[in-house]
Amino acid sequence: MQELGRQLDWWWILPFAGLLLCIAVLPLATPHWFERHRNKAVVAAVFGLPTVLYLLVGFGDVGREQVLVTAEDYFSFIVLLAALFTVSGGIHLTGNLLGTPFTNTVFMMVGAVIASFIGTTGAAMLLVRPLLRANSERHHTVHIFVFTIFVICNIGGLLTPLGDPPLFLGFLNGVDFTWTFRLWPEWLLVNSVVIVIFFALDTYVYRKRETPFDKDLDVVDYVPLGVKGALNVAFLAGVVLTVALSTHINAVGTALHIPFLREIIMIALMVLSLRVGSQEGRSLNQFTWAPIREVAIIFAGIFAAMVPALALLEANGSALGLKEPWHFFWATGGLSSVLDNAPTYLSFTSAALGYLGIDGNIGSLMAAQPTPPTGQVPADFLAAISLGAVFMGAMTYIGNAPNFMVKSMAEEQGIRMPSFFGYTAYAALILLPLFAVVTLVFLV
Repeated sequence: MQELGRQLDWWWILPFAGLLLCIAVLPLATPHWFERHRNKAVVAAVFGLPTVLYLLVGFGDVGREQVLVTAEDYFSFIVLLAALFTVSGGIHLTGNLLGTPFTNTVFMMVGAVIASFIGTTGAAMLLVRPLLRANSERHHTVHIFVFTIFVICNIGGLLTPLGDPPLFLGFLNGVDFTWTFRLWPEWLLVNSVVIVIFFALDTYVYRKRETPFDKDLDVVDYVPLGVKGALNVAFLAGVVLTVALSTHINAVGTALHIPFLREIIMIALMVLSLRVGSQEGRSLNQFTWAPIREVAIIFAGIFAAMVPALALLEANGSALGLKEPWHFFWATGGLSSVLDNAPTYLSFTSAALGYLGIDGNIGSLMAAQPTPPTGQVPADFLAAISLGAVFMGAMTYIGNAPNFMVKSMAEEQGIRMPSFFGYTAYAALILLPLFAVVTLVFLV
């Protein structure tokens, strides 16, 4: 990658920057035009195809090799997301629980845990609808779904590569599956504080602003929790186990000359979920393929356009002025707030590799010993970038894909969610002081 970066002109970072800018701006500026998948594909192709053609034609074997590696990463990335999306979409939690602060807090705690194992998208799909039903009799619920975005859609997904797309991209590029478990102190601190704040706020709202009549009606409508599509839980466990055993599965695939054996297994589990698993849960979830189609289209363009940008960052990372882990935490987080956090993660891991003088993949940043020429510990930089990408995806609606999904689901039920800037102000008030604490305790 560094060899390619040393040959590229700096302006080849513009297709990547232009595509990310379109992803951020077009949903706000022209929402009806951009919501069509065809138009998303046009935007992705405008920025992605010329980049790929230039690499193939202009750089010979080096360009072709990098395009091939990127295509393989994209395929693995989409297969995992599609498997988690499809299988979890067939699991429906039935019942109508009491919308009390205790119940809502338990939802948050459960979501914070399972988000790391079935993905933030899967956890949101599984938990938001029963959370909406539980609070259907309450009149003041906006804060519940704002905190759902904080916890379930973002900061809960830190502990495994399954939790958040940027971490999975790191896994595809050499980071051990269990490496992110070392971030459990940061995960525990941030989730605990946010959930405690939520419980205090929800308790205040429930006691001061909800009427006794609404509380009594909630009790009358109570129905215990149940599960539709339970067989899909087994398929979901199979997807998780397949990713966890990737090293062994890939070794078997190499020995048997079966490429992409891990992906073949996940596709098989996805097909079994569709063919054998109960369709009732999928029907109750109003499952559609639209979200995963959108992700596949947008990320095809991102993966294509980002190759020169990542190569340039890796070759010239020392010129960015980022020298300490906490610099990378805030730089990664700042961009993850307004752009998708997956390519942001790749950008800054490439910059860290360039700054530290490491010629290797992202997995090279797991090194726990100081390395020349800077004498700094690469693992500290990888931790900071991972924290910034995952945590600060919660700062805006466009920081992580599930954020908008939860907003839309809540608004379908008549809940008036904050505007783009209103939500950002909410997040800044709650989360920024906490991220400053994370910086002081873990990164300085």
